[in-house]
Amino acid sequence: MRLTNGDEQQPKRHQLKFRQLPGSYAIVRLAPDSSIPDWAMRGEFTSITRTADELSIVCPAESVPKDFDPGLRWICLKLEGPFPFSQTGILLSFIEPLSNNGIPIFAISTYNTDYVLIPQEHADWAKNLLRKAGHELQSG
Repeated sequence: MRLTNGDEQQPKRHQLKFRQLPGSYAIVRLAPDSSIPDWAMRGEFTSITRTADELSIVCPAESVPKDFDPGLRWICLKLEGPFPFSQTGILLSFIEPLSNNGIPIFAISTYNTDYVLIPQEHADWAKNLLRKAGHELQSG
């Protein structure tokens, strides 16, 4: 937002509630013309996105067949929404402390909220950084 004298105002930093979904997650990339595999649609949280370049699947790691190497294991953090579309800076407020500390993320937005996946190897550090930034980890 710009003020009339040209000075920029810092965006408001939201303090958000979030929870960790159970289990570990995989992020899989398939060819854009691939069929959606049955295993991709199991679990509490899945995300399937098709573009002209790829078919991206986020699903519980245990759902991915053993002969398929999905790479890293991720934890999934769910922001406690819903958030109105007019509210800005929600995701930025959450991922900024992670980005500032070199923690990779994979973000998914839905109609009601946002999900942020973090490599399992950074899970404890990331959750501590988020708490220090004023975000609140909910149990359950």
